[in-house]
Amino acid sequence: MSNQFSRLINKVQRLPKRFHPFLLTKLFCTKVRFAGTSGINIQSVTANRVEITLANRKKVQNHIGGIHAVAAAVLAESATGIVFGMNVPDSCLPLLKSMKIDYKRRMQGDLTAIAALTDEQQQQIKESEKGDMIIPVEIYDQSMEQPILCQMEWAWISKKR
Repeated sequence: MSNQFSRLINKVQRLPKRFHPFLLTKLFCTKVRFAGTSGINIQSVTANRVEITLANRKKVQNHIGGIHAVAAAVLAESATGIVFGMNVPDSCLPLLKSMKIDYKRRMQGDLTAIAALTDEQQQQIKESEKGDMIIPVEIYDQSMEQPILCQMEWAWISKKR
């Protein structure tokens, strides 16, 4: 199944690979403006997996020099939202229902988020006019550890009332 968002992503991916992160990030941040304020960078996108990063820069730091908890939450929401959005039909609206984030330890340096959908989840979206699902996201810091554990619950409903 293809939707408008996934078709745009596929067009970008036909260009030379060195342009993908910049163009994918620009494309997403023009659609989701708030994500652009955080400085996320999309590294790779497929219909079932997304990898994005967030550099530990001053504008996203907390009082102890790490990435702020809310900036990490935006990273997690963006990763899950992109992979979910790649699969939701144009006739439906994707909506975030809930976030569960457990902060385990201080974040060190830059963050990388990886979100993925299973084949079963993709099939569920394809076959149902509405529904919801939990999408886990793994977030790693520069130590290659997971300082936070996250899962986002996304729903889709028909645009028609």
